[in-house]
Amino acid sequence: MSNDPFRPFETNLDQDSALAMLRDATNGADDGELFLERRRSEVLSFDDGRIRTASYDASEGFGLRAVRGEVAGYAHSTTIDEHALRRAVATTQLAVGAGGGTLADGPARTNTVLYTDADPIAEATFPAKIDLLKEIDAFCRDLDPRVVQVSATLAASHQEVVILRPEGTLVTDIRPMSRLNISVIVEENGVRESGGMGGGGRAGLIGLTSPDHWQPVAREALRIALVNLEAEPAPAGVMDVLLGPGWPGILLHEAVGHGLEGDFNRKGTSAFAGLMGQQVAAKGVTVLDDGTIPDRRGSITVDDEGTPSAKNVLIEDGVLVGFMQDRQNARLMGVAPTGNGRRESFAHIPMPRMTNTYMLGGGADPKDMLAGLKDGIYAVGFGGGQVDITNGKFVFSCTEAYRVKNGQVGAPVKGATLIGDGATALKQIRGIGNDMALDPGIGNCGKAGQWVPVGVGQPSLMIGGLTVGGAAT
Repeated sequence: MSNDPFRPFETNLDQDSALAMLRDATNGADDGELFLERRRSEVLSFDDGRIRTASYDASEGFGLRAVRGEVAGYAHSTTIDEHALRRAVATTQLAVGAGGGTLADGPARTNTVLYTDADPIAEATFPAKIDLLKEIDAFCRDLDPRVVQVSATLAASHQEVVILRPEGTLVTDIRPMSRLNISVIVEENGVRESGGMGGGGRAGLIGLTSPDHWQPVAREALRIALVNLEAEPAPAGVMDVLLGPGWPGILLHEAVGHGLEGDFNRKGTSAFAGLMGQQVAAKGVTVLDDGTIPDRRGSITVDDEGTPSAKNVLIEDGVLVGFMQDRQNARLMGVAPTGNGRRESFAHIPMPRMTNTYMLGGGADPKDMLAGLKDGIYAVGFGGGQVDITNGKFVFSCTEAYRVKNGQVGAPVKGATLIGDGATALKQIRGIGNDMALDPGIGNCGKAGQWVPVGVGQPSLMIGGLTVGGAAT
């Protein structure tokens, strides 16, 4: 231990003083930590031929937490110095009191490196980024005369995290993030439709700004828009649905993933509460949450409590075998933390959250699955959705879908929504493709007012008996 300021960034608070105050805050508590964060982010958006957004944000601060049983005391400040930390200590002590707790062992250490620590914002100059967005705009307009509007957004951030624990462990992580999104609006005979594509991850901007990357993204955005231009009103009724691979895993994330987070199950509010060890899905269904995939948007070297991320099996061959846990809920449930304690920023308390949640592939050929669909919908892309965690009921809108009859793909449909509940949908999976894929890196997850980056994935899935909302046939 030394009196040096925290690394990787300078503060007006030395480590010895901070540790002494953290121990005061957690005296009599079960757990706690001092979480320090510095974050810088930049968003550039070029829309309809001009710069719509050019923003740069920088923030730093700390969050101090003390946990005792089901109670947590939390205080945060944008000023990192001894005076602010002493005030935070007094606040947390009011919540948890003094005496009675037994401090939990700290998390295991890791030297794993899952992503670069380079700052993606600094990889290109501001004029070069603007020139790129202009080039994307011109490229999209030249692809098809029906293009009437183009939006392109380039975003990057650099987050530096330091976590100090009462036992004296110091954990650091530097987390880059970059993303490029392209949206196109086309018009024909007075009808307008849109299509979008994008992605990124915990890597620099160089790969995203290469024409070899963004030109296919632009073409895909245009393709989706043109498909929707030809779309017919969606049918309504109960029918079989074939989900495409990759991004459609957002349905799995929302309808199933949230229900497998530890806090909902400890409190008995999840549709999966009390079902550990039971068959909750069709045979062959295996679902994981894996924060250890290099460079992925949802990956984290360590979670925001200092626990190394892990590859956690949640459902194995249809049987519920695990939940995602932070330290508090794991301790109260008598299990080990899984590296899923995440928070939006220093101003937020950690809670169990997903990282990259996906279903493993099966043995079915997607072409055979499609050929076996007698009367249903082939859903390739998804937009927004809503889920009730207590019963798993969901409503999702499709951004790209097709009518299928007797194994033949017919016209694209618009306005299709998928309605069901996660627990039932899992049991009605009738086919699992051999084409498992992860999403391109576009996911954000909201819970209790906090947003964190996530990843999803799945193979093609045949689900029987989903309710499709649309226009009556």
